[in-house]
Amino acid sequence: MKLNLTKPIVFFDIESTGLNIGTDKIVEICMLKVMPDNTTIIKTEIINPQIPIPENVSELHGIYDKDVVDKPTFAEVAPAIRDFIKGCDLAGYNLQKFDIPLLVEEFLRIDMDISLMGVRVVDVQNIFHRMEPRNLRAAYKFYCGEELLNAHSAEADTVATFKILEAQLSRYENTVMLDANEQEYTPIKNEISALSTFSAGNRNADFAGHLIFDKDNIVIFNFGKYKGTAVEQVFKKEPSYYDWMMKADFPLYTKKIIHSIRIQMLSDKLENR
Repeated sequence: MKLNLTKPIVFFDIESTGLNIGTDKIVEICMLKVMPDNTTIIKTEIINPQIPIPENVSELHGIYDKDVVDKPTFAEVAPAIRDFIKGCDLAGYNLQKFDIPLLVEEFLRIDMDISLMGVRVVDVQNIFHRMEPRNLRAAYKFYCGEELLNAHSAEADTVATFKILEAQLSRYENTVMLDANEQEYTPIKNEISALSTFSAGNRNADFAGHLIFDKDNIVIFNFGKYKGTAVEQVFKKEPSYYDWMMKADFPLYTKKIIHSIRIQMLSDKLENR
């Protein structure tokens, strides 16, 4: 169905050096302008962020430091971007939480004010989530074809979850997907180890997810100002951070993990004397 437009709308997406609005930079922006007659204009820019692009981020979007060396900075392309979206509504996927905040931040960094007053924003992700709920009741109806009675009772929810997994195994058996290296693989197998790996998020070091393991199995922080930094490194740099955590309202198991790290640090220090 064609869009019913009274003025142009710009769909856009940003690739960046990371997900921190305050410190990360744009490395690519694509803007698709749809006119009221539904004709389209597309504009894509690769941008030199003037800071290193982390290797793990480059592996996701395919843009490496070498690719941006001779590209314009945001300051150089900002006037063209501003003119392209001027007088338009905006649309995108998850743009309210990330793309718009980062774009505005980039404009402010170069002292170029951009007003979004009166701009209507369409977030396709929010439409998707609201029209296709991702809660247990919706999953049970989708996979099992039944309404979940007594939802939110522990027994009903537990039994429903078991039935959903059985249905998922049947539905996705032999389904082929592409991994990060564009290689085909079959993720859904009737093996708990395979299901655990596929359904896992971060590899938590504590149950609450405040501490996670990085790719080298080093425990790092997953929150706050030291997010992504090794716990041991932080405690060496700022010993008081350990004291603050032990006194703050963190789960006891989280405190147990950081305490064990701290004890190991002290033990290593004594051995190296």
